[in-house]
Amino acid sequence: MDTNPADLYELEILESTDTEIGLIYLGKRAEQDGYGWIYEIKIEGELLMSSVSPLSEQRLSTSALSRHRGEAGLRVLIGGLGLGYTAQAALADPRVAAVRAVEKMDFVIDWMNRGLLPLSEEFASEPRLEIVRGDVYSDLLGEATQTYDLILVDVDHSPDDCLSAANEPFYTVDGQRRVARHLNPGGILGVWSAFDSGAFADVLAEVYPDGHVREHVVWPDEESPGLDYHNVLFFARVP
Repeated sequence: MDTNPADLYELEILESTDTEIGLIYLGKRAEQDGYGWIYEIKIEGELLMSSVSPLSEQRLSTSALSRHRGEAGLRVLIGGLGLGYTAQAALADPRVAAVRAVEKMDFVIDWMNRGLLPLSEEFASEPRLEIVRGDVYSDLLGEATQTYDLILVDVDHSPDDCLSAANEPFYTVDGQRRVARHLNPGGILGVWSAFDSGAFADVLAEVYPDGHVREHVVWPDEESPGLDYHNVLFFARVP
């Protein structure tokens, strides 16, 4: 890549790594008031995640947890780690006993462990959190050696815009039947998406019982709903 990402996006580039899906880099820029930093992870100039408005990542946890009837001891699987806001929101619920965050990109885990991400210090002292390197899609499409009360997935741009073709089976009927085996009775699946997907909604409706599938639209600024830009959260519950 000939162009320096910092020239294009006015970020201070903290780290960058070439991967099979493109150049991924972590950067920060000053907030407008000058009293803090905004952290961003981008791939070839396209925003993957930002600390400026993590509301949809947080709602992936809080909305899923609000749908779960368990009173204590909940086990949560999160893929991937990202900037950590989904995990942070899950850990804020006193019913959650353990969070396992699966991140495919080892350098993201390294950024967290080295204190480069905004939640690094908080996570370092959190005994309920386990961060591991792995492929959450491969895990969920494989044998259910472990089960969870909540499974929260925030990796691809959307079900119709996957970062890798290897992720596509997750969004199929067969794939979701495999995923459901990893959930305890009454367990909740939550999937983050940058865009709506009627096809994935239809898949969930076929796999999970009637009345157990929900979509939740999240605007970055909930005081200004109706903006063109919004995210969609998909939720489904096993009986």
